[in-house]
Amino acid sequence: MAQLYFYYSSMNAGKSTSLLQSSYNYIERGMNTLIFTAKLDDRFETGKVTSRIGIDSDAQLFDENTNLFTIVNEQIVKTPIHCVLIDESQFLSKQQVLQLTDIVDKLSIPVLAFGIRTDFLGETFSGSAALLAWADKLVELKTVCHCGRKANFIIRFDENGKAVNSGSQVQIGGNDMYESVCRKHFKALVWDAK
Repeated sequence: MAQLYFYYSSMNAGKSTSLLQSSYNYIERGMNTLIFTAKLDDRFETGKVTSRIGIDSDAQLFDENTNLFTIVNEQIVKTPIHCVLIDESQFLSKQQVLQLTDIVDKLSIPVLAFGIRTDFLGETFSGSAALLAWADKLVELKTVCHCGRKANFIIRFDENGKAVNSGSQVQIGGNDMYESVCRKHFKALVWDAK
């Protein structure tokens, strides 16, 4: 039975690696996958899901105007799709998450969404909030803070290496700009610094 999965974590927990491994598992068994990634995340090659460990795969891009259900429904006429995988799913809109539920419920295709739960202020992204509410299965992927505790928050740094506590929710960057930390360090560097 098809289900909607939300694999969530802070940064550097292996979300893209897990997505690519899941896709590979389907392909190895002679099945087809359809991978999407956010158009606005252009840190690596456009139209690719890229893992920090050096593996990648082609992906279709989505933005706020993309109708995921329509794309999948049109694709299955040409080629059977056995699994849909979404990278950077925090950038989905609430409506697009609803489209993912329709892919599962109406087309009987499992959907695996991978994304960050909260932003650098500890607030949920709209896509993550909808996935937390509507996914059939929630799976936390874990990484560690520099102190050794579970890292479940993200800190954004300015150009001087100082933690910031205001700004636009979306600012694309990597390890040069963000760090995953535990709640204790997040509170000390972001909330208590206000």
